[in-house]
Amino acid sequence: MPISRRLALVSALWMLAPIASAGAQGIPLPREAQVGPRPFYLVDKMKDGPLKTELSQCTGPFHKTEFSFGHRGAALQFPEHSRESYLAAARMGAGVIECDVTFTKDRQLVCRHSQCDLHTTTNILSVPALAAKCSQPFTPADPATGKKASAKCCTSDITLAEFKTLSAKMDGSNPNAMTSAEYQNGTPRWRTDLYANSGTLMTHDESIALIKSLGAKFTPELKAPEVAMPFDGDYTQEKYATQMLEAYKAAGIPPGDVFAQSFSLADILYWVKTEPAFAAQAVYLEDRYEKQGLDAAKPETWKPSMAELKASGVKILAPPIYLMLALDAERKIVPSEYAKAAKAAGLDLIGWSLERDGPLDKGGGFYHSSVKAAIDRDGDTLTVLDVLAKQVGVRGMFSDWPATTTFYASCTGMK
Repeated sequence: MPISRRLALVSALWMLAPIASAGAQGIPLPREAQVGPRPFYLVDKMKDGPLKTELSQCTGPFHKTEFSFGHRGAALQFPEHSRESYLAAARMGAGVIECDVTFTKDRQLVCRHSQCDLHTTTNILSVPALAAKCSQPFTPADPATGKKASAKCCTSDITLAEFKTLSAKMDGSNPNAMTSAEYQNGTPRWRTDLYANSGTLMTHDESIALIKSLGAKFTPELKAPEVAMPFDGDYTQEKYATQMLEAYKAAGIPPGDVFAQSFSLADILYWVKTEPAFAAQAVYLEDRYEKQGLDAAKPETWKPSMAELKASGVKILAPPIYLMLALDAERKIVPSEYAKAAKAAGLDLIGWSLERDGPLDKGGGFYHSSVKAAIDRDGDTLTVLDVLAKQVGVRGMFSDWPATTTFYASCTGMK
């Protein structure tokens, strides 16, 4: 064989090596993260300035990064917590992928955002035998009284085997529906049903195997039960919290690859006591803004204080975006007092959730509420992300479209 042909063959085999390696683990991935057109669209929509200039000159390569947390996978366009959503997140370079963890009637762990969301995130209402088992059956809207359509279907209403027969769909419902089919057809207009025809539901164990094969790390969230605990006699919160982490041990996953989350400080402190190796990266999801009226500008409303959280064993705090940001006198986006205090206390921060408000042309919603006056275009997504990364100093960002966080991290030299 001529030397030139041998060199070409060696080069071709070398180029395929990363794909072959990933394929050997079950999932072939592209050699570089694929960010698609959206990040560039966001750059085009930014206000003129140094950041836009910097990002507009970035054309790759793009790489997988632990700054990029796949929020429920890639939930902007794929059914959340589905196999398809996780694959999309990994292909976009998410270095950490989330499974929200709840349990079925037979105490098996599955990936769902909440225990009782099957009526909006799956096709359960289209399966009569399972719809009949829902905690609250579908009730149509009543225009005469103004009553909205409703249903409540929980993972704890059905067994694991029954759960596995369902399909995932885009989260949403039609409150004016007169039939269950109309009720399920409620995807927000700024999302899409293009990839929602047959979303594959995931058990917790299946998510571990898949995410491991994708070469990403894990961020399971222990969801608050919506049934009385202990469930079915003796299934306590502590057993539930232990069961979730035992799954990673059984799969041979190092604790350093797991960011276990909970909105319950009691869960985090339980892990600090019983699973110190996992607790070293446990994530306390900030819930005090809702339960206690926490104000990001008033330290007296932060109970426990940042120093007390740190002393109790909490190492990572994860607030919604708006708690970490404020506006200065010139209406520029800056770190909030809350964010500065958390960093001063030695707490790492992870933010949630980018790309979840929908279009930002009207200032966004909940996630951008503290800086709404400074936001008037989709490109402000990257402006907010830049402040969170460079001024607040978050170690990672949850995003419904991980390509955005991957793009930013790759373009600004982050690992």
